[in-house]
Amino acid sequence: MSRWRLPVLGLAIAAIVVGPFLIMRAAIGESDIANEKVLHTREVELLMQTVAADTRSLEGAAVIRARGIDTPALQQRFDEARARVLPSVDAVLQLTRDNPEQLARLGALRGNIEQKLQRVDAVYASGERATAREIDEMLVLYPLQRLIDGIVNEEQSLLADRSARAQRADRNADLASWTAMLVQLALLLGATYFAVRQQSGRLAAEGLAARASNRSALVLDSVREPIVLIDREQRVVMHNAAFAELYDVSGDEIRGARLADVGDGAWNHAETLRRLHDVLARDRELWDHRLNQSTVDGIERTMLVNARRMPLPDREDAVVLVTASDVTAQTISERHIRELNQQLEGKVEQVSDVNRELEAFSYSVSHDLRAPLRHIAGFADKLGRHLGGDVDEKTTHYLGVIGSSARRMSALIDDLLVYSRLGRSALRLQSVDLQSLVADTRAMLDSNSSAEHPGHRIEWTVTPLPIVVGDENMLRQVWLNLLGNAVKYSSGSEPAQIEVDCRRGDDGGYQFSVRDNGAGFDMQYAGKLFGVFQRLHSASEFPGTGVGLASVRRVLGRHGGRIWADAAPGKGATFHFTLPASMSDAGPSSSPGHSLT
Repeated sequence: MSRWRLPVLGLAIAAIVVGPFLIMRAAIGESDIANEKVLHTREVELLMQTVAADTRSLEGAAVIRARGIDTPALQQRFDEARARVLPSVDAVLQLTRDNPEQLARLGALRGNIEQKLQRVDAVYASGERATAREIDEMLVLYPLQRLIDGIVNEEQSLLADRSARAQRADRNADLASWTAMLVQLALLLGATYFAVRQQSGRLAAEGLAARASNRSALVLDSVREPIVLIDREQRVVMHNAAFAELYDVSGDEIRGARLADVGDGAWNHAETLRRLHDVLARDRELWDHRLNQSTVDGIERTMLVNARRMPLPDREDAVVLVTASDVTAQTISERHIRELNQQLEGKVEQVSDVNRELEAFSYSVSHDLRAPLRHIAGFADKLGRHLGGDVDEKTTHYLGVIGSSARRMSALIDDLLVYSRLGRSALRLQSVDLQSLVADTRAMLDSNSSAEHPGHRIEWTVTPLPIVVGDENMLRQVWLNLLGNAVKYSSGSEPAQIEVDCRRGDDGGYQFSVRDNGAGFDMQYAGKLFGVFQRLHSASEFPGTGVGLASVRRVLGRHGGRIWADAAPGKGATFHFTLPASMSDAGPSSSPGHSLT
């Protein structure tokens, strides 16, 4: 054996060195042949794609020229594609001359191409004279794509075989390049690496699973709503701290217990248990099921139960995740709201009755009281004319007092009716241009002032005013009262200065102000300013009924606004009021200081 050991070792070395070299050389040669075949297939595919593209390009150029477009670029495109088509087919014929089936397909393809080229040439030569039928025949007759696809598919099938041969050749070359020792060493190192990696991965996965389990338990216990997991037999699998606290149970004694026995039978409700069974058996979900329970603290609670099926990674069977939300306070609030709504309906009915009574009262005032007042005023005038010049001064005074009192009473009735209608009539909302409204009101007041106080001068300062949404007639009443009061109470100032200002509030609404330099008033009596029949000046000093500002407050309240005033005796007064940007913003509001809403 010692004599043959060295030759055997030499043969082994020769086999290890020469054998792989020969195998690799053969594999490289086979790989080169296979790669040439692959390149041959790619070249055939490329030529077929070129034929298809050039054919489509020729058809497109013919269609474009038939539409009346003829440019040098189009002619160049047509000529180049026309020159490439048949040479490309001939090139493929040369490449596939050893494949009879491909030669048959290429012959049919070349015949179709020649026929199609005749159609294309005819349409291209006709230009705009080409008919739709000629164009359709050019596009539809002698189809090429099916033949091209057949040729390409045949080459693809050949390519698969050639690629497989090339891959086998490459594998043989790779296998021959490694020695047995290197293969064994690589296998040993790989086995060691994968063993260590598997062990490390298993340890890391166990750590991650433990941390995930602890994290899930902490999250579950941090939820304030009771949560419990039950199995197919409705036995407790898992629960959180809120569930244990509410039903006075611990983890050891409740795990595996039936849900119906938990919390002294708090869950022993046939309909609820049946629905929970359907969640798991029929894969249904339970949403917002109300359940009245008596918990361990002796309080009757209304629970909102939700449940859904959920698989667990450590169990083969699924479980039901049950959550219970305490909606006792919400239920009591809903019941209280229903009671308040019933009371509100009764109040609405009472208000409706009051409104009907007010309407009857308004009708009585407008019809039954006006006639006696007209009689008093009329007969006082007739009595004065009947007595003629024989009456003394006192009699004349008495008759004047009777007539003026009757007229004042009539004005009071008219203002009261207006005030009543402002509170009951429906709002007719529309866009109102306050600039035009103020201008019309100002013109009317200037005319009246010129007639009543000749020589009295009024200086107006009006800033740009916006367009708002509201009832135009009601808003006209607001400006008429406020601007009329400014004119009236500044009649003793010469000249009277009246300023109308507007600015945008932070909430998007508008704040207006009407300022005058008239008599003003003491702010300690401002609380009476917007009441009905409340006046801070005598009727002999400034005429009026005391209803105008009350009407203004009522109109602004219905539009979602508010009004307040600032003044000082002898220094004029400023009335501020607000209007929302839109009626959808209207709502109750209040203001600090001297605001009156």
